[in-house]
Amino acid sequence: MGVSFIRTIILYLCVVIALRIMGKRQLGELQPSELVVAIMISDLASVPLQSKSIPLLDGVVPIFTLVLLELIFSIMVLKSERLRTFITGKPVKIIKDGYFILNSLSSLRLSIDDVLEQLRLAGFSGLEEIDSAIIETNGQISVVPKEKNRPLVCSDMNINTKQTYIPYTLISDGKLRNNNLKDRGLSEKWLHNKLKEHNVTDIKDVVYMSVDHNNKIFLQIKE
Repeated sequence: MGVSFIRTIILYLCVVIALRIMGKRQLGELQPSELVVAIMISDLASVPLQSKSIPLLDGVVPIFTLVLLELIFSIMVLKSERLRTFITGKPVKIIKDGYFILNSLSSLRLSIDDVLEQLRLAGFSGLEEIDSAIIETNGQISVVPKEKNRPLVCSDMNINTKQTYIPYTLISDGKLRNNNLKDRGLSEKWLHNKLKEHNVTDIKDVVYMSVDHNNKIFLQIKE
């Protein structure tokens, strides 16, 4: 029992490390080659778990071999357009000037109902609102609406607005984010002074604290 427990932990850590090495894209939308590698990694990890007689290295070595191959192919794909096209394919336009491109739908084996479903998920009720649409290499659909259906923005109304910046998280669940504090150019002394202004003496009592570009803070204290 103890051996199986340890083997499971080791293989779990190997898979997590492998996915981290392969990059954040593996956690989002996968290209075809990346999906194949992810599936193979999960299968290889399960082999040593099925029997104690199978050496642990029989699962670990193939996993990291696949990761190495994926990294090599990723570099080659960046440098070769032909290889990139072969491995990941090309984006395909399926709607042009508000009309379906039937040849493209046929080559992709997509029905009109499939496309309409994706358009609804993208927030469009019908084809009359669409100028063009493209199926990206990861299978997602990119939609360009007609000008009259484009979301209204401030520049359309000649409204001058200030740039919005993402706030810096300084404290999360009672833990100080030193890197964000330094990136914002602030000191721990400044932080503690701000906490004192809100009668907070211990960082562990803070659920969340952030500061924006204008040094305006948001603070949530534990009940």
